[in-house]
Amino acid sequence: MSETAMGVTQTDAVSEKRLWQAVLLTTIQDWMCGPLRRKRQAEEYLFQDQKDFQSVCQSAGMDPDQLRAKLNRLRMRLLTNPQSNAVFS
Repeated sequence: MSETAMGVTQTDAVSEKRLWQAVLLTTIQDWMCGPLRRKRQAEEYLFQDQKDFQSVCQSAGMDPDQLRAKLNRLRMRLLTNPQSNAVFS
């Protein structure tokens, strides 16, 4: 019985992790190529949120500081070369 219960727990943990990864991916996609309102909301969440962003990243198995650093580098690249944004539109 414990093996079955443990297997369900591991499956649930993987499913939850994938769910939170999908939340982050959708937010990043909205930031990069969504409608203006969603872009602004996503940018605020990705770069300014101090509480929920941390929790979501941890639930997704990601380091929030590393993810934010990578997103900041991407944002700087897009700001310095706006034509590279055409790839995502």
